[in-house]
Amino acid sequence: MLYAIQNCATEWAYNSGKVYGDPFNDVELDVLVTRPDGSEQVVPAFWAGDQTWRVRYSSTQTGTHRYRTVCSDASNSSLHGQTGTLEVSPYEGDNPLLKHGPLRVAASGRTFEHIDGTPFFWLADTWWMGFCKRFRWPEDVQELAADRTAKGFSVIQIIAGLYPDMPPFDERGANEAGFPWDREFTRINPAYFDMADLRIAHLVRSGLLPCIVGLWGFFIDFAGPEVVKKHWRYLIARYGAYPVVWCTTGEALMPYYLAEETAEFQQWRTEVQLVTTADMTWLPAEKRAIWSDIMRMVKRTDPYGHPQTIHPNGFAHLTVDDPSLVEFNMLHPAHLGYQTMTDMAHLVVSAVEEGPRIPVLVAEVNYEGEMEMSHAETQRFFFWAAVLSGAGGHTYGAIGIWQMNTSEKPYGPSPHGASYGNRPWNEAARLPGSTHVGNSKRLLERYAWWEFEPHPEWVEPHNTVENRLMPYAAGIPGQVRIFYLPGPSIRYVNRGEVTITGLEPGVRYRGFYYDVQTGAEQESVSLRGDAQGNCTMPNATIIWDWVFVMERDDG
Repeated sequence: MLYAIQNCATEWAYNSGKVYGDPFNDVELDVLVTRPDGSEQVVPAFWAGDQTWRVRYSSTQTGTHRYRTVCSDASNSSLHGQTGTLEVSPYEGDNPLLKHGPLRVAASGRTFEHIDGTPFFWLADTWWMGFCKRFRWPEDVQELAADRTAKGFSVIQIIAGLYPDMPPFDERGANEAGFPWDREFTRINPAYFDMADLRIAHLVRSGLLPCIVGLWGFFIDFAGPEVVKKHWRYLIARYGAYPVVWCTTGEALMPYYLAEETAEFQQWRTEVQLVTTADMTWLPAEKRAIWSDIMRMVKRTDPYGHPQTIHPNGFAHLTVDDPSLVEFNMLHPAHLGYQTMTDMAHLVVSAVEEGPRIPVLVAEVNYEGEMEMSHAETQRFFFWAAVLSGAGGHTYGAIGIWQMNTSEKPYGPSPHGASYGNRPWNEAARLPGSTHVGNSKRLLERYAWWEFEPHPEWVEPHNTVENRLMPYAAGIPGQVRIFYLPGPSIRYVNRGEVTITGLEPGVRYRGFYYDVQTGAEQESVSLRGDAQGNCTMPNATIIWDWVFVMERDDG
């Protein structure tokens, strides 16, 4: 009898009495689990080195679970047909990921929630190279995780070893045990993932949900689709028992940076910033089909049904030839400084209004500090313009963190020959934008943010396709309204030229400015609509971007 705790990963091992010359490729082991309600799950095991396979399992159900092993080599009695029982007890701690269970898409289709129905606000940080040895375990990982938890982050986007911005087997991509695969891509390196395990487990203990990105897209050209499928089966076996979400790959359709660009790809690079989700099926058809096939494989293999997406340039749902495979819609505008503010808003509005009804997330935008063109004010804009336009959350990032610079070992040049910057990760962690987006999330969590809908018509003038630097609005009619006022719009506010519209007859609101830089409220005012349901936006005390809040006041 094995014992486990609800929603927590438990692990056990099988040692083969039969010796295999190439165990990773010669043997595939699954565990068939029958849960207390009679449903069955096929849980993949992973090769742990030598002649050992390990199983990680978790369950949302308490009670007695029964299991037996199924080995591709049925003649191996030490791996095939082994049976046992697992007793799962209720979780009694306060870690939200374990208390409320794994993530799923909410019934509204616009946000996430835990399996018990508790809403989950996605505020992610970008740790692309978080498994590399520059980011030391345990001291660095624990320090940055504590900082992000304290600021209110809830997700960490992290790549499973096959990184962007470098060729395969660049030494900067190694961790303490080397690389995730051998140099011929013939077998996995379990010791690499033993070190990765420590980082993933600590994120979960810290209440930070890992968004595991399998690999960067150009590795499909170096390793091939079948290797990528084996890589993904291994990741599911290692990490599926944790509360995670899957991102199949990063920049799925982009070739390696130094590869010759086809005319088709050059067109894609130009057209990816389209204002709408217009038909883009002319995108590289072969790769779209390959990634669709891999996403289907991940869905078949994952016994837990974790939400899955793909990291694009542009829209995730147009990166594959079967958009139904994308369960939340990652967006990726270009990194173009202030111009990206407009491009990002276009992408979000288009995805919300024209794309499938699934959560929309800007998953990579200008990193704070990038090329000295993106600072705290752009991070505030990215967050609020996205969320008030209907996004289900937001992803932040900082130069120095995604590539895990250290003062002793800055990441160095990208394949194009120049560096994005040498700021160490621990200095980047203190950039103010991370505090500002955390304060923004805390404000929204005062309200039933998961019920918010965009209402640009609540304010005039408001942002449009012609000018995305004008006000944004969202909320719940008759209950709460939240407005984001980009810096350029404040001059209109303070000239009395911004009108709040559509106010409900007889409803009084308490209105106040919220400073996301400090998390402080300004003095509140009482607001009612006139005979037409309108009132003038009160003046702001400082000329910069602001959030203005209106709460129903029945006092």
